[in-house]
Amino acid sequence: MIIAKARAVDGPDKPFRSAEINRRELDSYDVLIEIKYAGICHSDIHTAHGEWGNVNYPLVPGHEIAGIVTGTGPKVTKYQVGDRVGVGCMVDSCGECENCRKGEEQYCLKGKVDTYAGVDKYGEPTQGGYSTHIVVHENFVLHIPDNITLEAAAPLLCAGITTYSPLNHWEAGPGKKVAVVGMGGLGHMAVKIAHAMGAEVTVLSQTLNKKEDGMQFGADHYYATRDPETFNTLAGYFDIILNTVSAKIDMDAYFSLLTLDGTLVNVGAPGEPLSLNVMSLISHRRSFAGSMIGGIRETQEMLDFCSKHNIVPRIEVISADQIDEAYERVLSSDVRYRFVIDISTM
Repeated sequence: MIIAKARAVDGPDKPFRSAEINRRELDSYDVLIEIKYAGICHSDIHTAHGEWGNVNYPLVPGHEIAGIVTGTGPKVTKYQVGDRVGVGCMVDSCGECENCRKGEEQYCLKGKVDTYAGVDKYGEPTQGGYSTHIVVHENFVLHIPDNITLEAAAPLLCAGITTYSPLNHWEAGPGKKVAVVGMGGLGHMAVKIAHAMGAEVTVLSQTLNKKEDGMQFGADHYYATRDPETFNTLAGYFDIILNTVSAKIDMDAYFSLLTLDGTLVNVGAPGEPLSLNVMSLISHRRSFAGSMIGGIRETQEMLDFCSKHNIVPRIEVISADQIDEAYERVLSSDVRYRFVIDISTM
């Protein structure tokens, strides 16, 4: 077994601690990655806090992983030692179902294998990127373009693809009016990507505190949702609304902002159910949808798109000893806009 240093949490109310975890020996198609940076995602916090169901503790979160290939199995053809690579939210799938064959492994009918808090094909619990090394099947490893630094690349493996995929699927582009709800780790990436796609982009945030940032990222308009007049001004305006917040909001108020046949897509995942009045959808043939990350092919497409358009997240690099503090700051919206752990500090 390969021993990796890590940061683990032992329960929903426990702090992170130093740990050692076992990584499997390389199988035929496995890639060994020395992790250089790991982003902190709100999903990490939900899972570590036990808000999305039972967790098999101790847990090592982290599914925004960037590093260097340091070993390959004998049948690996896609990567070689020294390659700059990334790993996102999943590390395996059945590879055989209809969705996997379409390149939509995130919707594997038999269940994808999550990078952490999952169970792999060997029956072992998966542990994530808050660690020095990880072993992953080559089909679930991504090439990181040369003009994107590893620390900037890490959040693209979740925040980037989580926003790129729905914008791509619902065809954001010239002539489309796109609203981004929330200006956090997901939201600021959504603004950059939608702008690069050619859409007219509006940020809907609680206040105007981040307006200057939003406009720099490519927003055409910026409105405060705490101002009731916002919902009157923008009624029936948007083709696509991308909701990035992981909290309950007044869904009917946001549905009122959609034009005929407009779609509100949830990518934020609140820990409690949302409610809505179905008449908000019926009245203008509006749609309410959800979207999860993207398949491996689309994730590579996203990385190449970001490379072409010079899109990177705004990050704050922290040490491994600052994870608990970073979690607290994420929950209080005190980050602009993504924390990234320097794994060399582990």
